[in-house]
Amino acid sequence: MASLTIRKLDDALKKRLRLRAAQNGRSMEDEARTILRRAAGEDVRAEAQAGKRRGARRSTTEQPEPAPGAGGKRALLIIGGGIAAYKSLDLIRRLRERGAAVRCILTAAAQQFITPLAAGALAGGRVFTDLFDAATELDVGHIRLARETDLVIVAPATADLMAKMAGGHADDLATAVLLATDRPVLIAPAMNPHMWEHAATRRNLVQLAADGVSVIGPNAGEMAEAGEAGTGRMAEPLEIVAAAWTFLGVAGGDQVLAGARVVVTSGPTHEPIDPVRYIANRSSGKQGHAIAAAAAAAGAEVTLVSGPVTLPDPVGVRTIRVETAQDMLAAVTKALPADVGVFAAAVADWRVEKPTASKIKKQDGGTPKLGLVENPDILATVARRNSGRPKLVVGFAAETDHLIEHAREKLKRKGCDWIVANDVSAGSGVMGGDRNTVHLVTADSVESWPPQSKEAVARALVARIGAALAGAPR
Repeated sequence: MASLTIRKLDDALKKRLRLRAAQNGRSMEDEARTILRRAAGEDVRAEAQAGKRRGARRSTTEQPEPAPGAGGKRALLIIGGGIAAYKSLDLIRRLRERGAAVRCILTAAAQQFITPLAAGALAGGRVFTDLFDAATELDVGHIRLARETDLVIVAPATADLMAKMAGGHADDLATAVLLATDRPVLIAPAMNPHMWEHAATRRNLVQLAADGVSVIGPNAGEMAEAGEAGTGRMAEPLEIVAAAWTFLGVAGGDQVLAGARVVVTSGPTHEPIDPVRYIANRSSGKQGHAIAAAAAAAGAEVTLVSGPVTLPDPVGVRTIRVETAQDMLAAVTKALPADVGVFAAAVADWRVEKPTASKIKKQDGGTPKLGLVENPDILATVARRNSGRPKLVVGFAAETDHLIEHAREKLKRKGCDWIVANDVSAGSGVMGGDRNTVHLVTADSVESWPPQSKEAVARALVARIGAALAGAPR
């Protein structure tokens, strides 16, 4: 049914249709389609019940579809078949309490762990399970599910489901919708650590990232199986909500960083040698700026202290531009107190002790000698403050070798809470590039995140920060 025109209705009927459409957050045409679809479905359901008595399998959850929530935001949640499916029930509640309407698809495997009835009760609408559902496929229902949403969330995303997504399979309702959607897709992987580390899963992750799929988690910790531990736990519902909210873009409301003050540093510093030369590095500031933008989208009051970059200031962020490490430390100190400090800037370790007031000229007889002194350590200075220290201090480690070893040592030496470590060796493309592969290092664990865009890294990090501030497990 590509189009529908409402004609020759009396005024009273038009008024009733208009009121009903407004109550359900639909246009009059969409409301008429819904009425017709449900009316036609009565006969189909009668046939289905007869088929069921003959042994045919059919899924029905006769509940009204949820109306769009605050701001008309809609999320389609695809629940895969893993023990972490129980967390998805809480995820539905968390999304709805923040004003989003939620539709749910349960795979056949997911129904081994939770029921459509439980998901439907929390979502406030029918749950979809069958690609060949005669009641919904009268007007190509899987296409409507794919398009009538603002974001598709897959949680838990099992190894099998991720493999099907990477391969473009469409042999059930969930994969058909994922192949048909043109909306953003966010997945929350959950599986045994050995499955997560398997070469096939790593290949699938690379493909999904290249396809534009965003990833949140997985986290490290104990597995459902006795004696199993490692990276593979599904991200906590609050973390997934925080990541989802950067896509849904709901202004105001109960956002995961609402009311939090966040200070972010970004870019390089330029340490002058003379009026025309300086010591610097190759940092573009893209990762730091993305983190500031993601934190602002999650409701935080963000101050971005940026070294010299060519990037525009993020929307909704107070940006302070500086040149040197000393300038950056002064700006950060002035921006405190804050709830969170994220120090992504690549601060020059040294500066020239005595920059010259005029340009140094070439001279016969040798190269001029530059006396260097150590710059202030901004991360350590803030992390070791006796008063006014942020609740969460996050540093970055850009390394070219022994990445995890150096990151762990830096975490201990600087006194911060987390280190985000990345490989910036030649050929990695991280410095100045648009993608990043990071490892979140804490005192207790190391989480290796898949290759993804710097924006996706920022969203995932902000989600973890939101969960940490809310007291959720890290």
